[in-house]
This record gives sequence, C-alpha cells and structure tokens, in this order.
Amino acid sequence: MTQATPPSRREQILQGLAMMLEEDSGKRITVAALARQVGVSEAALYRHFPSKARMFEGLIEFIEQTLFERINRILEEVPEALPRCGQILTLVLAFAEKNPGLSRLLGGDALTGETARLRLRIHQLFERLETQLKQVLREAEPREGLRPSLPTPAAANLLIAQVEGRISQYVRSDFRRLPTEHWDDQWPVLSARLMREGVQPA
Repeated sequence: MTQATPPSRREQILQGLAMMLEEDSGKRITVAALARQVGVSEAALYRHFPSKARMFEGLIEFIEQTLFERINRILEEVPEALPRCGQILTLVLAFAEKNPGLSRLLGGDALTGETARLRLRIHQLFERLETQLKQVLREAEPREGLRPSLPTPAAANLLIAQVEGRISQYVRSDFRRLPTEHWDDQWPVLSARLMREGVQPA
C-alpha cells in the first residue's frame, strides 16, 4: 500500500501558522512562538521563509490558489449567472468557515501591525473576487437576456460585501457566528431582486 506523502517542512510551518491564527485569536504571532508550535528552531523557520511576512504570504497564496481553482470549475460547470454567483459566494463562505485561522487573514485583523504589503494582498484578493462577479453579471445579458437591477459594479459590490461582512462577523465572534448561518434562507431573497430582464439573447 502506498502511504500519503507527509507534509514538507514548509507546509508544516504554514499549517502551524494557520493553527496559531485560529487558537490565538487576537494575539500577535511571533516567530519564536511559531517555532515552538512547529517544533523547530527559529533558524529552521528562516531557512524556509526569509521573514514572517513571507509566511503570511504563503498562506494568502494558498487561499488564492484554492479559491480561484474552484471558481474556475464553477464557471466551467454552471452556465447561468445567478447560480454561478450563488456558488461562488457559498464557496468563499464555506472556505472561511472550514479554515478559521485563514478567515482572520481574510478579515484583516491578523495583519494588524504587519507590513502593508500583506493588507494589500488581501485587498487585491477581494478585488479579484469582485471583478469575477462583475464578469459573471455582465455575461448574463448576452447569454440569458438578464441584467443586474443595479449598475453592474454596484451589484457586484453588494455581493462581495455580503461575503466580507459574514467573515468579519465570524472573526469578531471568535468563530461562533458561522459565515454560512442563514445563508440558505438569505441568498434566495437577495438573488430574487438581483437580476431583471434585459435584451433577449440572439
């Protein structure tokens, strides 16, 4: 029988950092504490990452890769705009819920006192998500004869604000208020007013 490949030291460091973000909610993480968590020396950490900022960037890159790979799958498999939007939003909410430590990165509070470059990376991640939602909404008219009830940028911003607000509630409640709480009831109400008939597709 083949055994699963054990995580590399780099992966162990990132997993340890994610665990500390979850367990030490509200505390600033030091390299010394992370080294104790992983069970290595600080020098060993720095052999894999030149700085703590690069460790955080490693987690952000994991978030980006995971979310956008799955979003691309949704775009390939789901043709209609409203189900696409719903599945994209649900994906992000479920990812945050399953990864409380990473939700602190998405919410930004774990980056307080860290380099501005990290906060910019998170800002760009949400900008990319919002841009993807805009594209889905714009494609609805030529494909389905539907257009957003609001201007497309405003509609996409409304949707991304739902995600950001729910992740913020999750972090603020110390992970008790789940991002997906009431979502199955609220999305049908939100989506019912999101689109209206436009020019019929040819």
